[in-house]
Amino acid sequence: MRNEKGEMRNGNEEMGNASEQDNSPILNLPEMPKKLPKVVQLLVSRTPDVYKPAVAHAIFPSLGAHLWKVRFPYIDNVMHEATFMNVLMAGTGAGKDCISQPINHIMADIRKRDAENLKREADWKKEVNSKGSNKDKRQRPEGLVIQEVDPDMTNPAFVMRMAEADEHFLYTKMNEIDQFDALRGSARGSQQFQIMCLAFDPDNRYGQTRVGTQSVTEKVCIRFNWNAATTIQKGQKYFARVLTDGPISRINFCTIPEREIGADMPVYGTYDSSFDEELRPFIDRLCRAAGVIDCPQAFRLAKRLKDECAEFARLSQSRVYENLSFRANVIAYLKACVLYICNDYKWSKEIEEFVRWSLLYDMHCKMTFFGEAIENANRSADEQTGRRGPRNLLKLLPDEFTVHDADLIRQANGMDTRGTRNMLSQWVHRGYLLQMTDDSFSKIKKQK
Repeated sequence: MRNEKGEMRNGNEEMGNASEQDNSPILNLPEMPKKLPKVVQLLVSRTPDVYKPAVAHAIFPSLGAHLWKVRFPYIDNVMHEATFMNVLMAGTGAGKDCISQPINHIMADIRKRDAENLKREADWKKEVNSKGSNKDKRQRPEGLVIQEVDPDMTNPAFVMRMAEADEHFLYTKMNEIDQFDALRGSARGSQQFQIMCLAFDPDNRYGQTRVGTQSVTEKVCIRFNWNAATTIQKGQKYFARVLTDGPISRINFCTIPEREIGADMPVYGTYDSSFDEELRPFIDRLCRAAGVIDCPQAFRLAKRLKDECAEFARLSQSRVYENLSFRANVIAYLKACVLYICNDYKWSKEIEEFVRWSLLYDMHCKMTFFGEAIENANRSADEQTGRRGPRNLLKLLPDEFTVHDADLIRQANGMDTRGTRNMLSQWVHRGYLLQMTDDSFSKIKKQK
């Protein structure tokens, strides 16, 4: 990946060498830009510095929930909606509740509308329950769009709320990731992970068919944005059985660095009426947006970031990094589009720098928390090396080297030698190397 000047950054720095033990603090997180997009700057303005990166990631599910029937064309010509799922993974007592107040104020208008419809629903239930079984009962009211849902709802309740949402996003915030288990279906089911995957995929279909006249029978397109928090160990355990099934790549992860022992308590600012007044124009722009939104700058940025991720994957020979980067780039692109709308359809350098940082940060968290486990899941037991994260193999080689040298480097990094020739061929084709003889190569020093 590249820094602000467009230079390739050190692979280990970008991926962040994971700590030696799972319960150690996450290291080398990419530094958040000093200048932020206006809406992000406002939403982190009352947040202590140590929490600002986490809040900057966690605000997008609730912001995206304000968009209705809005789509964005991605670089593969697939239309996406503003689908965001965020998990904050940090140590016990790290301050994971830092995201609550900004989200509460973002969701204030939706909660107000929901309260009116919840009252209509409650009045209807009271009326129905007051009548005998043989008396006429009024049908369920129409237009019960209730976007914020309880995290412990059952699958039938989820499908019903989704069907009544009229293509609006549902939203929930979970204090612990395992609250998602209410949607698992049967005791041994795993529908919660299916819902995570489908929520990210455009034009998905989900539902249930029941025979009973009182049962929920619906097929819906899942539009479900959510936030969750967990400790690092609990989060790793929660996703341990679905490492290669897709949820991790579709979720945006963030964290809070461990503070020094005895550090001063972080102090929050005040979320007052002036904060809400400043926030209102951004929310209004999201609510007014409609149709297909085309942001050429975000589109071009997505292409550049895709190429940079591919370049790092080639140099590190990390298939895990490559696979995770595909959807991480989609998430970053959707953030760019939401920020573009919030900024009154004006692009800015701050948006571009924030989106680039957001992608690096997300990938850093994914590789640190899950990279090794995914590699191990994809590798037979005798090939497991306990190594964390990819390294830039080209940088590990001398300026002139042989095929045998490349074999040794691959073996030292837990890879077999069968892929050596293909790797070298790619590097020659990409202009990283000059082939001297059948078995010797020289690095090409690029002009600055």
